[in-house]
Amino acid sequence: MSKVATRFAPSPTGALHIGGVRTALFNWLYSKNQKGTFHLRIEDTDKERSKEEYKIQIINSLKWIGIKYDGDEYIQSTKVEDHIKVANELLKNGNAYKCYCSSEEIEEQKKRARQKKLPYIYNRKWRDADEKDTPEDIKPVIRFKSKIQGSSILKDLVQGDVEIENNTIEDFIILRNDGTPTYNLSATVDDHQMGMTHIIRGDDHKINTFKQIQIYLAMGWKVPNFAHIPLIHTIQGKKLSKRDNASTLDDYSKIGIIPDALRNYLLRLGWSYQDKEIFTLDESIKYFNLEGIGKSPSKLDMSRILSMNEHYIKTIDEQELFKSLLEYCEIYKEKIKPEKEEKIKNSLSFLKNKAKTLEDIFNNAKYIILDKINFNPDDLELIDDKAKKIIQEFKTEIFLLDNLNREMLEPIVNNLIKKHETNFKGVGQPLRVILTGSKFGPGLYDILVSLGKEEVDQRLRNKIIG
Repeated sequence: MSKVATRFAPSPTGALHIGGVRTALFNWLYSKNQKGTFHLRIEDTDKERSKEEYKIQIINSLKWIGIKYDGDEYIQSTKVEDHIKVANELLKNGNAYKCYCSSEEIEEQKKRARQKKLPYIYNRKWRDADEKDTPEDIKPVIRFKSKIQGSSILKDLVQGDVEIENNTIEDFIILRNDGTPTYNLSATVDDHQMGMTHIIRGDDHKINTFKQIQIYLAMGWKVPNFAHIPLIHTIQGKKLSKRDNASTLDDYSKIGIIPDALRNYLLRLGWSYQDKEIFTLDESIKYFNLEGIGKSPSKLDMSRILSMNEHYIKTIDEQELFKSLLEYCEIYKEKIKPEKEEKIKNSLSFLKNKAKTLEDIFNNAKYIILDKINFNPDDLELIDDKAKKIIQEFKTEIFLLDNLNREMLEPIVNNLIKKHETNFKGVGQPLRVILTGSKFGPGLYDILVSLGKEEVDQRLRNKIIG
């Protein structure tokens, strides 16, 4: 039995879609589980829409989520001559024919099908025509001679046996009249030449699979195994498209979703193993199988992604979390200055508290990261005369301390509460606003200790409080 080989074959005509990422993940995990190889094929034969920037984005997206392909990228456009050669072989061995129908004729056939409310199937006009009758002024397309009689059964590794009447598959075009190959021909030739043993892809490709199997058989090639994964839907149950929010990996990295968390979520989106929810990378490879893939579409649930991300933020090594935060801030927010790194590292235990994303941690840590405090105008209204007095007295008290820790700060705060006949909020909120710019954020003692005496003293001298 040949070694398992799988592939992921996106077109660089747009940013990589989340459904594509899951397809790549399932292919990669299956090949790694089977000690096989996983390959990336860039299907860039649509010259008008294919862009280098999308190719780079696809490669970077896979790298970001931790999917590593074997060897170099396989670029489809470099293999077009091979595709054309196979089309000519099919023509020669009687499995394809030249079709001279004009675009007007085809449009008329489609119109009649619409009127009868039937799916359009080309009428096979030139299938058995005599070469002598061919018009000279029309450049033909080459069509594959599909089976007409009986039915075909696809032994799908996810969906089970899928049967189709052969006469419902039209004589599909394999070479356009400008001499360029179509998707079904190119994909089949590439998969054969790459030695693919398993084609794992979305179940919207099922009809293409029936067409491609016919090409395999006509060429006398070994037919690979096929597995069709149900599509991902929105939470409302509609097919997820590139136009939906949070449909590309960039949408997730921007808000600070950790790659491992998203990979874990996508693994569980339509696949299960016992009742296990959290998988390390090694466990994902060890347990992944095609039997665990469900047959129904899965719904992309942002609240579940955030919940998974929160779990990772809470449980991963803080050194690793800090590294992720540094990278995130540098790309999407503000680069953390080296002199502030230690403060943030020492404060991560509370900065990550209740954070669902790296963006939440950044927002909690803004009072340390940013040099200038941006005050929320509504919160500034809390700094009334009584609050100013509390802040001044607090400043005088901490001046006498050697350094700031909770044990020393608690008695000072409690005395101010008593003296000014208020509560913890009455003291804590004005201090938090002056120190961070907002009444929301980490706990007061955490803020004070993380900033340190010198920085706290400097911030309490703010002209706002006179």
